[in-house]
Amino acid sequence: MMTAQMFFIAFFGLAAVWFGIVVFRTFSMVRSALALLFSQTALGAMFLSMQAEFLGVLQIMMMATEMSIMAIFMVMFMMDPGGLGEMEMTHQKRLSLVTGFVSFVAAVMIAVFVDWGPMANTFPDAAQQTVDLGLELLGRSMLIFEMAGITILTAMIAATAVAIQPAKKVSQ
Repeated sequence: MMTAQMFFIAFFGLAAVWFGIVVFRTFSMVRSALALLFSQTALGAMFLSMQAEFLGVLQIMMMATEMSIMAIFMVMFMMDPGGLGEMEMTHQKRLSLVTGFVSFVAAVMIAVFVDWGPMANTFPDAAQQTVDLGLELLGRSMLIFEMAGITILTAMIAATAVAIQPAKKVSQ
């Protein structure tokens, strides 16, 4: 069982990285949004592979909604959402490559050389983990999530209101 679990974690991890690269390799903003959706869905599948069902389903549902809205807004407001005009999706390539390489090396060094402490010998089952996470989210973190939701909704309404051209008055 552990071998199959590790296989799926590695498979979905590689898929997430691959689609993350595809985000910057396409000329279309819509294709970039879909590649980002697939990348984040692969992360959700990694959660599912690690038996964190609640987080996996939440990740997939959240990203599906978010990326769908993002793609719709891109089609509405971008001059060339289909990518027919050979858009350049990367900026400051040297700085980005250096920053990415330094971040990768730092992440590998942290993963390998940091003492993470002993492995947990006992842990709650999936149902209890979901209950504990729900209590945390509905307890002290509820106000933060509510404010974030209202802020995002307000920004979406404001962006739509700014983008809509005012109607012309019809003279009688």
